[in-house]
Amino acid sequence: MSKRLVSLGDSFTEGVGDDDPRFPNGVRGWADRVAEQLAAHDPALLYANLAVRGKLMRQVLAEQVGPALALDPTLVTIYAGGNDLMRPSVNIDAMMADYEQAIDRFLTTGAHIVVFTGVDGVSDPVFRRMRGRVAIYNEHVRVMAARKGLTVVDLWAMRQLRDRRMWAPDRLHLNPLGHNEVAIELLDLLDIPHKLERTTLPPPPAKTPRESRAENLQWSREHAWPWIQRRIRGESSGDRITPKRPTLTEFPATPAS
Repeated sequence: MSKRLVSLGDSFTEGVGDDDPRFPNGVRGWADRVAEQLAAHDPALLYANLAVRGKLMRQVLAEQVGPALALDPTLVTIYAGGNDLMRPSVNIDAMMADYEQAIDRFLTTGAHIVVFTGVDGVSDPVFRRMRGRVAIYNEHVRVMAARKGLTVVDLWAMRQLRDRRMWAPDRLHLNPLGHNEVAIELLDLLDIPHKLERTTLPPPPAKTPRESRAENLQWSREHAWPWIQRRIRGESSGDRITPKRPTLTEFPATPAS
């Protein structure tokens, strides 16, 4: 019987920030990279990616868990909650209780489950303010994983992801370098041989306070303010987006470099 990989979540799993017009929704991402490497060992691998950008935890659980279970996966990756942590208020304990109930539904199928911690935003003056929330979220994930035998991709411990050069200009999403690092981390944790190579970056160039202020102002205008406007209007970046790979198919369904 062929392996069936099903990935659930938000923009992180959809692959936003890793633009590539050859792939569904115009993005590639770490999950597609993982599927590509798995398919190199098992050409009969079937892969579905139900993730949609902008989704909150409750939306991921309500809209993706049922369809994912119907696909009878043998390997599940799931990450949700990052968008909730960015909201003005969030009940992390209640959110994670719902998350754990969803995980339990997958465990009854015998599937191998992969979960993720949040990234440490200490290097960014804006996202540094979320460290406390992310740390609480991460502790819930780690405790749940230890109890239930889940595989944890510890993004918080991946110090290379503190480097802004691993991120897209919006500072919210990983760029191709960052997505590649996550794919490598997951494959290594599953002890799966692969051909992906880590990126070694030179020390970042020094910036003057004036240059940093100018960059932050540009980011605010181009990314932060539009995000705030969508929140005010009650809109989401995923309102008109459909899951990038809603059904199980062999991979690669598109060419990859």
